[in-house]
Amino acid sequence: MVAVKSAEADRFLKKPPPNIFLYLVCGTDAGLISERAQAIVARAIDDPKDPFQFLRLNGDDLAADPLRLADEANTISLFGSRRAILIDAGAKAFTAAIEPLINAPPSDCTVVIEAGNIKRDAPLRRLLEKDPRAAVIECYPDSPRDLAQLIDSELGIDDLTIEPDARSLLVSLLGQDRLASRGEIGKLVLYARGEGQVRVEHIEAIVADASALALDKAIDGAFEGDFTAIEETAERVFSEGGDYNALLGAALRHATLLHRMRLDAQTGQGSGAQGGFGFRRATLDKHMRQWTSAKLARAIAILSQAIGKARREPALSEMITVRALWSVALAAKNRA
Repeated sequence: MVAVKSAEADRFLKKPPPNIFLYLVCGTDAGLISERAQAIVARAIDDPKDPFQFLRLNGDDLAADPLRLADEANTISLFGSRRAILIDAGAKAFTAAIEPLINAPPSDCTVVIEAGNIKRDAPLRRLLEKDPRAAVIECYPDSPRDLAQLIDSELGIDDLTIEPDARSLLVSLLGQDRLASRGEIGKLVLYARGEGQVRVEHIEAIVADASALALDKAIDGAFEGDFTAIEETAERVFSEGGDYNALLGAALRHATLLHRMRLDAQTGQGSGAQGGFGFRRATLDKHMRQWTSAKLARAIAILSQAIGKARREPALSEMITVRALWSVALAAKNRA
């Protein structure tokens, strides 16, 4: 059958067609691939820990011994129970091991192949997509909507809710790997247990990408004239292993983006931070309204010069970074 899109895969796997016995689970989200493959195995057999029911094979080994897969798939369990085989696809092609199964499907055995981002014209994928007893399950990073549903589901298990701003923030920090996302949400659940509702400060304290939030706070402090925020968050960035490249580079990107947005708004090509910026959208829109294009050009010059100076004098890089952000904050205070 044709490939099952990532967004439709969970619904499909809850009740797959009964004739399907062979699954190729592939894509760019390794955590989601593993999660879905394990879900297929758990549905296929009674006990994944039972070696008579569950077997894991390596694709490279099957490439060297193609007949082994058919032998294993057609082996009758000692106790007559259903069986499942999970194949870790390696670097070598093992299509020759799959073809006998396509020609003569085993009884009571489900075969699952975990693979990476296989191209649509790859021989293995082409073979499975044209067979009605096989399914190709795509696994790509969760969309913001998928992440929001995952967050609500995981928090709901512990009777936790989440503030809208906190949800938007958390969504922006997750998504490249399903298992990693679940891990971060799990830590958040433990941290906020008993609080009733997850707030922004909980996420800032516990989520792995919180160092990026510190960068945002320092940059926002600079563009809003908040000297205290600059000092406190810059100190945190440096103490956690960050350096001037991370902080000044992020500040320069922020200034450059604002400058482009401001010019677009002045020429009628756009207005505000539209789409794609998640929880940062409102902040970007506010900064764009507060800063003129001329002031933003000066901020870009200040930050660019600071990056060059910090490179030439690495021993003074932290001081140079803070002073550059102070200069931007002074410009923010100055309405001229």
